[in-house]
Amino acid sequence: MYSPKDHDFMNAALVEAKRALFISNPNPRVGCVIVKNDILIGRGHTQIVGGDHAEIVALKDARQNGYDVSGATVYVTLEPCCHHGRTRPCTQSLIEAKVGMVVVAMEDPNPLVAGQGLEQLRQAGIAVRCGLLENEAKDLNLGFIKRMTQGLPWVRLKVASSLDGKTALNNGTSQWITGSEARHDGHRWRAQACCIMTGIGTVKEDNPQLNVRDVETPRQPLRVLIDSFLEVPFDAKILNEDLGGHTIIICGQVEPDHLERTSLLLREKNVTIVQIPDKSECSKGKVNLPEAFRYLAEKLHINEVHVEAGFKLNGSLIRENCVDELLVYMAPRLIGSGMGITNLPEIESLEDTYDWNLIDHLSIGSDLRMRFIKESSLYS
Repeated sequence: MYSPKDHDFMNAALVEAKRALFISNPNPRVGCVIVKNDILIGRGHTQIVGGDHAEIVALKDARQNGYDVSGATVYVTLEPCCHHGRTRPCTQSLIEAKVGMVVVAMEDPNPLVAGQGLEQLRQAGIAVRCGLLENEAKDLNLGFIKRMTQGLPWVRLKVASSLDGKTALNNGTSQWITGSEARHDGHRWRAQACCIMTGIGTVKEDNPQLNVRDVETPRQPLRVLIDSFLEVPFDAKILNEDLGGHTIIICGQVEPDHLERTSLLLREKNVTIVQIPDKSECSKGKVNLPEAFRYLAEKLHINEVHVEAGFKLNGSLIRENCVDELLVYMAPRLIGSGMGITNLPEIESLEDTYDWNLIDHLSIGSDLRMRFIKESSLYS
């Protein structure tokens, strides 16, 4: 159905989409190339929120290069939008440009689009084809797809461990189990996330900054702290405004006077406190983790959550079925006695294990990076 040239041009559009990894959130990462007479005449990717979408950037690029786009073929990694948001509909711009064909990798899961953009183009007499390199396009927007279809973000839990599964010594020392190349790669995953999450135990033990430092990025992700009883030290680095971005603390059932007093003190640091308690009898007033993620998706439009926490929060997130992906960096060393990845409860049968599926692996310096998901397919 698709020619080798079609694949080449859509791959070029996917390369463009990857250039939006650090900037487009909460919008999807979209790339576009425009082709005429088998010559690539324009290219572009989605800009920061409120800026041009990929199709508009590509149209402008072609025109600035002196090309007439009428009759051209547009390759785009996501169905063009057809509704008014912060920008005018991309379908309208493509129709006005009188392009001849639009080849799309995947339909937009946003209910405001969901095939309607393709239909608008067809009604205007533009040929439309959809499905070329669809899985590759989906892989770039797992969080956006999940938020649009389930009202939840894609949660990626990052851990760095030894060969025997230890993330720290018994005395808490964990810096550094993996090498500098792996840490640099970890910051790339931080940079593409909408927010970086940790727990109060990690803040007390390690006092992390929880920002992006090892790679250049035009924005800092939101910092999210799970702190059930508002125990955060006021001098914690995560509260430092100079880090860029913003910090949100999600707490559980907290004594009203303590909540009010802490909120007033942290407001001066531009920190927001959100109360999402688990009201079940056995929760003891802790945060309702599934509802916390629903809040992040629905209220803050968070697509991807990057978690870097200790074994307690890691275990809670896995037990509550909140984690979609494990990002594991394994160092070629044995630690012996030490802290593990999670504090999951003891099981008595292998049939009761928490099973994951390996989707890719890569050597980074002397370490091994592995990605796992729960389902047998990302798109099932």
